[in-house]
Amino acid sequence: MFDPDELEEIRAGHEQWHEESVEPVIDRFGERKETFTTDTGGQEVDRLYTPADVGDLDYQDDLGNPGEPPYTRGVYSTGYRGRLWTMRQYAGFSTPEDTNERYHYLLDQGQTGLSMAFDLPTQMGYDSDDAMAAGEVGKAGVAIDSLSDMETVFDGIPLDEVSTSMTINAPASVLLAMYIAVGDEQGVDRAELRGTIQNDLLKEYIARNTYIYPPEPSMRIITDIFEFCAAETPKFNTISISGYHIREAGSTAAQELAFTLGNGIEYVEAAIDAGLDVDEFAPQLSFFFNGHNNIFEEVAKFRAARRMWHDIMEERFDAQNPKSKQLKFHTQTAGSMLTAQQIENNVVRVAYQALAAVLGGTQSLHTNGKDEALALPTEESVRTALRTQQILAHESGAADTVDPLAGSYYVESLTDEVEADAYDILEAVDERGGMLEAADQQWVQRQIQDTAFDRQKEIESGERIIVGVNEFEVDEDPEMDVQEVTEEDQRRQIDHLESVREERDDEAVEATLEALRETARGDENLMPAIIDAVKAYATVGEICTVLREEFGEYQPGTAI
Repeated sequence: MFDPDELEEIRAGHEQWHEESVEPVIDRFGERKETFTTDTGGQEVDRLYTPADVGDLDYQDDLGNPGEPPYTRGVYSTGYRGRLWTMRQYAGFSTPEDTNERYHYLLDQGQTGLSMAFDLPTQMGYDSDDAMAAGEVGKAGVAIDSLSDMETVFDGIPLDEVSTSMTINAPASVLLAMYIAVGDEQGVDRAELRGTIQNDLLKEYIARNTYIYPPEPSMRIITDIFEFCAAETPKFNTISISGYHIREAGSTAAQELAFTLGNGIEYVEAAIDAGLDVDEFAPQLSFFFNGHNNIFEEVAKFRAARRMWHDIMEERFDAQNPKSKQLKFHTQTAGSMLTAQQIENNVVRVAYQALAAVLGGTQSLHTNGKDEALALPTEESVRTALRTQQILAHESGAADTVDPLAGSYYVESLTDEVEADAYDILEAVDERGGMLEAADQQWVQRQIQDTAFDRQKEIESGERIIVGVNEFEVDEDPEMDVQEVTEEDQRRQIDHLESVREERDDEAVEATLEALRETARGDENLMPAIIDAVKAYATVGEICTVLREEFGEYQPGTAI
């Protein structure tokens, strides 16, 4: 993009500037730090960036136009000028009735997509009256025991008019089956259902730990979902390959990118090994990234992710369909960056994190409530979080042009650096046999833990400033509303579960569960049998128990 002679002049001028202008100032005043790095210390930040830092950049090969390979500048040619990102607020708490009320509130406030949080018992495949669920019902999200609960959650919400993202992994097939069943009841053509299930078990083994089954049957369930949805629900994203929780566990931006795409490679390989054609299922893959504090590092990460996935799908898997090579992603602002101290500061943090996601071209965005370091967000705090997105969309100008930071010497250089670091990590993963093997060896976990440990040391030493935590502190004992889930809420959920069991046809339930057991023992697709069981009002716990008995449970410390 630049004339070689001009680049030499720029380099010479840079050296002269440093000697004549910079060194005297440093000698007199110094600088704030000896070394500046990006947010997680992944890349060193130079004092100044010039065309010499991007002298090898080829516009067509490295950037391309928006909507064209390698998709660095975005997967849509018009960016947000045609359609804004989907605005989601992560919601779901207590009972299905409470969650339905919150959904209607958010939609009335201008939210354009739903994002469903589930409580821990649901995430682990237990019913609300299970001994393992005691004290956790409805606390981290909504409790879903049966199709009846899903019907209540979406009462008055037409599924052909909204897109729903469900943060569910091990029991993802069951919750997807319930969503499909509600759509069937509403008379919605399955081909019109839109949304996403997280369905990412590899990151559960690595970073989050809400797993049920061992890897082999888990991969079977995932690929069965790929196959079923390619035929039945082509607009539904069958997996949200998640770097979010990897970053929350302490990784750098480059590690988040490398491990996420590494997991994506494993899923594509598993589906191909199961006999699926890459271009049949790959367009329905989606990704989920974290939005952290350093705007430029995050924008570089998102741009590098698109370019890398295009090259991976083209070079590793010979994908032919352009949609198979387009990385589309949801972003959630960083929960680990929220502080319990001076919680109003979190509004500012979330706004900058959201700005980074928008500048990086996210397709969907969740902004955290300011109080989420303490509890589930209140109605007021989710409204503020949603308004943050709306102000970004309609007042900031950030959505008016595609990839607005393209051409920045710093951003282009940083995009290349993040990509190069991520490829180095992926190479190390490949040397260990892929993500499953690398995780089995605890190598992936150690990389993340070491990074998290180093960051914590920086905070404790004061080298890294967290405003309101280790610097600019105040004495405070603020009064604030906190969203609470009561014992009465939990009792209501269990009472409803008991009434569902009393009113359903037990013989039909047993027949569908036995059919599911036989399917699990064979090699047919599991989804039709799960949908049949769901429609008979078999519970999440009953369905997962059948699969536990047939597939076993993953035990920490055993080989992946």
